[in-house]
Amino acid sequence: MQLLHYSPTPYPPILSAPPRRRGFLCSSVPNVARGGGASTPAAAPRGAPVSALAANCVVLGCGLVTLDYLATVDAYPRPDDKIRSGELQISGGGNAGNALTGAARLGLNTRLISKVASDEIGGTVLLELQEAGIDVSHVIIADGGNTTFVYVIIDKKTKTRTCIITAGSPPMVPNDLSMSNLSAALQDVNLLYLDGYSHEMALAVAKQADLMKIPILVDAEPERTKAELESLLGLASYIVCSGKFPEKWTSISCIPSALVEILVQYPHVRFMIATLGENGCMMLERSEGNSSEIDAADIENVAESLRLKVLKDDNLPTCVSSKFMGLSSRGHGTVTSTIFGRLLIGTAEKIPSPELVDTTGCGDAFIGAVLYGLSRDMSPEKMLPFACQVAAIKCRAIGARTGLPWQSDTRLSKYLC
Repeated sequence: MQLLHYSPTPYPPILSAPPRRRGFLCSSVPNVARGGGASTPAAAPRGAPVSALAANCVVLGCGLVTLDYLATVDAYPRPDDKIRSGELQISGGGNAGNALTGAARLGLNTRLISKVASDEIGGTVLLELQEAGIDVSHVIIADGGNTTFVYVIIDKKTKTRTCIITAGSPPMVPNDLSMSNLSAALQDVNLLYLDGYSHEMALAVAKQADLMKIPILVDAEPERTKAELESLLGLASYIVCSGKFPEKWTSISCIPSALVEILVQYPHVRFMIATLGENGCMMLERSEGNSSEIDAADIENVAESLRLKVLKDDNLPTCVSSKFMGLSSRGHGTVTSTIFGRLLIGTAEKIPSPELVDTTGCGDAFIGAVLYGLSRDMSPEKMLPFACQVAAIKCRAIGARTGLPWQSDTRLSKYLC
């Protein structure tokens, strides 16, 4: 049995971004007043396109960091079984930590708000984040308590993983961060990412970011309750979720229709992406237009027509898109909802079974790539295959971060040129 501890590796310098072209992301307002009665300059609507973005884009993440204890097994144990593990690894985890590590490896400047305890685990977690190039100066270190840690069982037979989480104590709360420290954390930030953990703190950060016209990406996990997520989604510019979330949120079993319902419910959301594992992802992008004045197409029919266009023999990620049009959902009963936008389907890489090692952190890798894509003004047609490719590369190594690709990875060259 082999035990692998995290050990530092030489990290390449974080590269500056080229000047932005017109695209998704709305930059934060420069020189926002932090006192003294000065007024805040006018800014574009949340998530609106802008002509340029500062070359040194900063992404702030707020959420969970952990230490993961990962073990592979030949098959998941039955009740009362005793089995032997295969490979063991100890490394950093947590949604926010994983996504920001992925974004940092791709070249973004990243910053983190989170909380650890003053224990050995907390020290290990912070060291790994620092060496990934993440600014951890706004991470709260509790005096006493324990840092969140996770046992991860990786089933080599089914290619699935089971996570057993021991929550950190004390939890992160808004009073942990003064207004002056929060303002400092948000200074020069171009995009805020929230993983939904510590929802009271996340909401406090989101409200301040909203006042500063900073666009917000929310990771909507199905484990979060409506009470925890509703206010965050109301402030979101972009939503990324798993395929389970749309039905849980709307009680509509068809994902495309559920996406319409959610975008109608949250009019500030520019796009929503549902990740679908080996089936890739689906994105609904809103556009300007009055959906009440046009004949709308049934989004389920549109989705089916797009699926027929997908190249079945292509092993690498691809993307197909509808045109911008009115899209209606079947909703509940006879009630229909309509938005003006377009539907996109991204396919996943077909990974040979021997190469598929571990899906832990796959969704976080995808989000890290979306953060990069937004910050670098990628079109959706390019961003979705790029994010699927990054997630597929991660799956070829154990743990959430070991397999995350660097910006120099040749498998990403066609997306980053």
